[in-house]
Amino acid sequence: MKIANSIKTLKERHKGCKVVRRRGRTYVINKQNPRFKARQG
Repeated sequence: MKIANSIKTLKERHKGCKVVRRRGRTYVINKQNPRFKARQG
């Protein structure tokens, strides 16, 4: 998992990426390719 400053750039890496908010943190999850996981905050 990548801890990133900018979620916008991570979202555009793959078409399956989704931005999800959980417990005050912003996550990028990807079911098709799980290596594109990221967290912000």
